[in-house]
Amino acid sequence: MIDFIYKDKYTFYDLVDIIKILRGEGGCPWDIKQTHESIKRNFIEETYEVIEAIDASDSDLLREELGDVMLQVVFHSGIETDARRFDIDDVCDGVCRKMISRHPHIFSDVKADTAAEVLKNWDEIKKKEKGHKSQGETLESIAKCLPALIRADKVLSKASKAGYSKEFCMSDLDTPEGIGEALLAVTAAARKLKIDPEQSLSEATDRFIEEFKAQETSDENR
Repeated sequence: MIDFIYKDKYTFYDLVDIIKILRGEGGCPWDIKQTHESIKRNFIEETYEVIEAIDASDSDLLREELGDVMLQVVFHSGIETDARRFDIDDVCDGVCRKMISRHPHIFSDVKADTAAEVLKNWDEIKKKEKGHKSQGETLESIAKCLPALIRADKVLSKASKAGYSKEFCMSDLDTPEGIGEALLAVTAAARKLKIDPEQSLSEATDRFIEEFKAQETSDENR
């Protein structure tokens, strides 16, 4: 029998203990065999389900999906704890230090009265923390595993802040390179209009599905 106390309400560290039990001696065979690589897709899926709950304005669903994301954080931290590299407290310590460092207008004597000034300070502090010597290195550091439109939007945003602009060509749409340039051009156009290209494409896809369903129903009723 496992050494576990059942409660009416559990806390964050109860979750940490549960993962420790599941991955410990005599624990769950599935949980024990998992690695960062084997469950990394789960993290992505759970994150998108949080976004879906936000889009649906569903607080109950959001609470559940945030729990699933938290589970991923605790699980990955548990793998590192087993390897004696770091634990969940180290994760919390790191992010607390980051938030303190990147909010000097709150925790120090730096002045930032607007959201724009806060973001400018954040970018400069992050650049120093990462050791980036150029804006090009900052662009390279943007995660390549991001959805392509989101990554393109972030790259263009940071390039724009550095004073760089580019004219995009919408021709030559019969090659992968041409299609890529066109998509980048559309992303740049969306930025100028303050439109989220990822959200716009998602909504356009939803409309396409509805049009397809309507056409399908019309064809069936003929």
